[in-house]
This record gives sequence, C-alpha cells and structure tokens, in this order.
Amino acid sequence: MTIHAYGAHAGDKPLEAMRITRRAPGANDVQIDIAFCGVCHSDLHQVRSEWAGTLFPCVPGHEIVGRVSAVGGDVAGFKPGDLVGVGCIVDSCRGCDECADGLENYCDHMVGTYNGPTPDAPGHTLGGYSQQIVVNERYVLRVRHPEDQLAAVAPLLCAGITTWSPLRHWKVGPGQKVGVVGIGGLGHMGIKLAHALGAHVVAFTTSESKREAALALGADEVVVSRNTDEMAAHRKSFDFILNTVAAPHDLDAFLALLKRDGAMTLVGAPATPHPSPNVFSLIMKRRSLAGSLIGGIPETQEMLDFCAEHGIVADIEMIRADDINAAYERMLKGDVKYRFVIDNASLATAA
Repeated sequence: MTIHAYGAHAGDKPLEAMRITRRAPGANDVQIDIAFCGVCHSDLHQVRSEWAGTLFPCVPGHEIVGRVSAVGGDVAGFKPGDLVGVGCIVDSCRGCDECADGLENYCDHMVGTYNGPTPDAPGHTLGGYSQQIVVNERYVLRVRHPEDQLAAVAPLLCAGITTWSPLRHWKVGPGQKVGVVGIGGLGHMGIKLAHALGAHVVAFTTSESKREAALALGADEVVVSRNTDEMAAHRKSFDFILNTVAAPHDLDAFLALLKRDGAMTLVGAPATPHPSPNVFSLIMKRRSLAGSLIGGIPETQEMLDFCAEHGIVADIEMIRADDINAAYERMLKGDVKYRFVIDNASLATAA
C-alpha cells in the first residue's frame, strides 16, 4: 500500500512530503493507522546524518500511537479497533539471551523502527512520520490510557521507556534521593516517573527560569547546576542520578553528588563525547557510571500500564507534519515544553 509520509532524501536536505510503500500484513503482523507520532531528538541526529549510517530516504519517528486497522490470521493479542503503540523496536533475532529475557533493546540484531534492515522496500525501515505502519505483533504495545490522551501518550514510547528502564533497573523507590539532570523531553518524564515511584526527586537545570516548571512536574527540590553553592549542598547525598542531557558536559560535577555505592546513568546521546570523568570521582566512593538504552518490550508495556494507572502522560506541543523542519530548529534551541507530537492526520494535506 502506498501512503503519505514525511522524510528526507539526504542529510543536508530538509524533510519533505513523500510517498512510501507498506507491506500487506503477514500472518503475525498488525497494521496500524497512525494517529500521532512524537518527535525525538534522535530523529534529528539520524535524519541529518549526525549519527553514522543513515539510510535514505529516511522517514523518522519511533513514538507511534494509533488504532489497529487489520491483523494477520495468526495474531491473537490484537484486533481491529484496538488502541496501540509502537516504540523504537520492530524486530530482533528472537533467539538470543537478551530476547529471551525480554530485553530486545540489547539484542545485537535489534531492528529499529526506522533506519533498520528489512526485506521491505526500500530495504530499510521507515518510521512513524507516516500514515500507517505494519509491525509483527511481538513489538506492538497495548495503550490503556483514555483516547483523548493519545497524543500525549506517544512520547512515552521513547522518552517514557528511556527513563523508566533505568529507574526500574536501579530499583528507584520510596526512601531514595534521586536526581534528574536536564528538564527536557527525557528529563520531564524522568521527574514524573521517579516522583510516581515514591522517590525524593531533585531536578537539575542550568536555568533559573525552569525552577517553577520542574516543581510543577513533581520535583521536590530544584538545583541550578551552575550555582556552586547549590551543588555543594548536595554532595555525597544521592542514591541515584538519571542524566538525560544530550550535550557534552562535565560528569564529575554530578558524580561528586553520589553517596557511596551510588550510580549515575546516562540516557542522553550527544553528537560528540562527554569529557572523560576523573577516575577518582568513581573509585573513592565505589560509585558507578552507567548507560541505559530504551527498554525491552515487556518493560515498555509495564511502563505504559503504570502510566495509565497513575495518569501520567508527556507534556506536548502538537504540530502538523509540514511544521517539522521548523520544529527541529526549535528543538535545537530547547524551545519546546517538552515534546513535539505530529498530528498524522495532517499528512494527507501536507504540502
């Protein structure tokens, strides 16, 4: 089936309206009419070839929500009309230890929702800036939020799971002091989720102007990281820090805030490396510096169910598909609170 989409033909070209082809649903496939797609900073990095290996034409988008329009004959878990989501993964090897453990995100053969290998034309996956997608049922998530929240659910499929997975892995909960560095697309979800998990949440920002916004998101305290006195007041006090910043910065300033055996996990992915941390920041208090990549399918479903139960969605700004280039420029300036979401109905009339 040929459908409308928005993508780029080269890294130095703007995104534009195009037509793409989707396969007919196979026996285990779910066909989804996409209602909304979140805009992730990874989309910008990939489509502009700031990350190596971009395949063109590139149709980004891995924060997908919509309604099932057809299913294959062997699909048991979904039916036409169901509200569903698709995140960053549309396939994996299904035979390795990671896949067996429900951690498909760490499978060496994980296939991304866009820019991943596929037998479908044009030879690589095309993402959610499109009217429709066809995905094997294993990688489709059930959405239990009310339908009127569907647009704000979309960013949970990347920003939500990217912050949820490390919070769960490091067992964040009541009685813990948790820091969230950066108040953007990822950070605002980290604050909401850590708060809902019962932790004492401290938000870190470089901007005094974000203090009230962070408190409104659920932070118990806010620290302006450029203020040395505010930073010093929290030395050696954190159990866990979730660092969401997608730009190179001094990690030692935050490692010094961890107590003995504390951990800081990086989930932001800058285009160039962070300065290397001082090894003494780690060894003197047996601190850990770690990383985390999105999450597996079971924990993504767990996150969606938790968010539905607790009324958690992203803070979004809705755009038309043909606003995407302007949205990218605004995103580079941090001019969004806190996630752009495309109204995919606009693809039918995008210029």
